Amino acid sequence: MTADTVLVLNSGSSSIKFQLIDPQTAEAPAHGLIERIGEPDGRIIFHHTTGTEEHLGEIPDHRFALRKVLEMLEGLGRPLEEVGIVAVGHRLVHGGDRFYEPTLIDDAVVQTVSDLSVLAPLHNPANVIGMEVAREELPDVPHVGVFDTAFFHSLPAAAATYAIDRDIARENGVRRYGFHGTSHEYVSNRAADFLGRDYSELDQVVLHLGNGASASAIAGGRPLDTSMGLTPLEGLVMGTRSGDIDPGVLMHLNRAAGMDVDEIDRVLNRSSGLKGLSGVNDFRALLELIDDGDTDAKLAYDVYVHRLKKYIGAYLAILGGIDTIVFTGGVGENNIDVRRDSLAGLDRLGIVVDPERNEASGGGERRISADNSHVEVLVIPTNEELAIARAAAEFA
Repeated sequence: MTADTVLVLNSGSSSIKFQLIDPQTAEAPAHGLIERIGEPDGRIIFHHTTGTEEHLGEIPDHRFALRKVLEMLEGLGRPLEEVGIVAVGHRLVHGGDRFYEPTLIDDAVVQTVSDLSVLAPLHNPANVIGMEVAREELPDVPHVGVFDTAFFHSLPAAAATYAIDRDIARENGVRRYGFHGTSHEYVSNRAADFLGRDYSELDQVVLHLGNGASASAIAGGRPLDTSMGLTPLEGLVMGTRSGDIDPGVLMHLNRAAGMDVDEIDRVLNRSSGLKGLSGVNDFRALLELIDDGDTDAKLAYDVYVHRLKKYIGAYLAILGGIDTIVFTGGVGENNIDVRRDSLAGLDRLGIVVDPERNEASGGGERRISADNSHVEVLVIPTNEELAIARAAAEFA
């Protein structure tokens, strides 16, 4: 175990992801996931330097879950006070207009993040629980919040503004905030390093594709646009989220189907996207259905790729040409089909994927564009936890 480490926590409504990281070396001696909190069939997966453990059983609440995290860290063979935790970094989803830099967490910050739950009702309440419990269990180290919305705080007004009544928008904080910012910032920096280029001179389209998915247009390190908006619902087709949709659909579902706001919210966030179209939200399961001849699954895939390609073209226009396209996230890093099909037919735009490079086994940072491609196409694994750890360590 290293001398100085940062514990990074991502607290969800029914899960906690955690990772112990040395912010200097990027080594992660322990990481894991606690899921199904509050249910009798809870599950803990704990990866450490000597192996992997799995524990099944009831996890009644977040306090119990975090205590289990600390017990597991102690179980590596050293008392917790000797593990060397110098700070705790919290991944926080929505900072509104208030938070756009790594922020030392105190009672006022916790309250403000709670107040901002109106903008992120699925995420911020769980983040608040994580902060409260972690501060109680580890009171002697700084706790630092790193916000998903921070990187996109400086979006140009033309990209951040919705064309609705300006007074209503101002009074209710309605604007485009963007999410996955920690990932987009980290990956775009790594892309510049990979290419040996100055970050301030590189124009990029970054595609963070996982169960949640977002795209960004980044010019010289400055975000010019991003696909997610007031909430993480806008933009690309996702695992269970619809992405872009005509707002009139909401009124239609209310009037024609008798659905109230909460029902519509549930449908668009939890049972739309790939799941709504095909019945599954895992890409591996989707591709298996396609191989079996499932036409609904094939349509879901085609809709996903069509939306993705549309955003790539839009951001190429916003940037006036690009130097690189970067894929990241679980789908972006591992799915050769999505990478191939979303860029197919873009040769005239200078974008050519090399089939062998795209299909090559192995992970890590890599180039998948052909030698004659004017645009570099890269796969860069994201590491939001490392970015959060380094931000938190600055307060230690």
